Amino acid sequence: MPLTDTAIRNAKAGDAVQKLSDGEGLQLWVMPTGKKLWNLAYRYEGKQKKLSIGPYPQIDLRSARATRDKAKDQLRAGQDPSEQKKLGRIAASASKALTFGLIADELIARKRREKKAERTIEKVIWLLDIARPALGRRPVADISAAEVLAVLRKVEARGKLETARRLRATIGQVFRYAIATARASNDPTFALRGALIAPTVTHHAAITAAKEVGGLLRAIDVFMGQPATRAALQLMALLFPRPGEVRNAEWTEFDLDSALWTIPPERMKMRRPHHIPLPSQAIAILKDLRAITGKGKLVFPSVRTTARPMSENTINAALRRMGYGVDEMTGHGFRAAASTLLNESGKWNPDAVERALAHQDEDETRRAYARGQHWDERVRMSQWWADYLDTLRSGAKVIAMPTKEAG
Repeated sequence: MPLTDTAIRNAKAGDAVQKLSDGEGLQLWVMPTGKKLWNLAYRYEGKQKKLSIGPYPQIDLRSARATRDKAKDQLRAGQDPSEQKKLGRIAASASKALTFGLIADELIARKRREKKAERTIEKVIWLLDIARPALGRRPVADISAAEVLAVLRKVEARGKLETARRLRATIGQVFRYAIATARASNDPTFALRGALIAPTVTHHAAITAAKEVGGLLRAIDVFMGQPATRAALQLMALLFPRPGEVRNAEWTEFDLDSALWTIPPERMKMRRPHHIPLPSQAIAILKDLRAITGKGKLVFPSVRTTARPMSENTINAALRRMGYGVDEMTGHGFRAAASTLLNESGKWNPDAVERALAHQDEDETRRAYARGQHWDERVRMSQWWADYLDTLRSGAKVIAMPTKEAG
């Protein structure tokens, strides 16, 4: 007789296993411990076999019968239900190992092996953490463009348009990595190009007029904040690196005897080492600063702990304290000022200026040639620029420069 829910509930444990039959091989085993387990007895290729279905009441009578019927269908198709169950577990395990979150972790680990800048990796982690609640546990191959768009729309709705744009690109990196490692066949972020509101492009404010640069330099000299902050501002003007390259500078990167600052590739935007010739004015600043921060690893440590660099807001905050608004001058603005005035001087090859700004040519052969061709010119240009800034600082009349220097 087929089983009923009442009969199953009332079944009592005995000294031995009791096997209650529901028909067509489906049995409820009542264990001496009182546990009740569903099993299916069947024959496959002439051998008696058993398929474990699961415990009662977690699996009720109706569900157990549905599993039996599915197993019978498999037997009619020439398949072993136990083997199919094992394959299903393997597939589920494989699917779990191919989730968006795990592939994202692999991508981050790869970036670390490639020695990407830690700041870059931190930004990738931060962006992916936004996507993890919705996408982290989803099999990467099953994620649709609509799912990704829903994540991006939430960011966009908060007015974070640039963050939404970068998040789409970073999610796309995960999918492309999955495709490259044969775990996905489609990048749904490709279909979302143009789906987001485009952020308004804002350029870094910069002072580029010679007279106004002179005023800025004088304001820096009398800045009443931390000495290291004032030194950072002075070096930004003299050497015009990216603000992050200054903040994270380490004393081991400087060879003051050879008048050279070598920034390692992991801290450069282009992931290539960058060599900066040091004019005498920069060397003097660094020697004075070494007496203040030279016992530590970082040239510009945080005021709270020497283990971390100064805040990324320090340079811009100092400019605000000096009275320069966000629409007047920023840390990046020193690069624009140098680029403008060096090119306007007519003394230097534009390629030498580009190399000084670490704007490198993508062609490796041309890049190597240009580096050798312009290094001596960059050394001369570095000292000229520092002397020129001294002239602007003193308030002397700016005289038009002669034509490009020979050689």
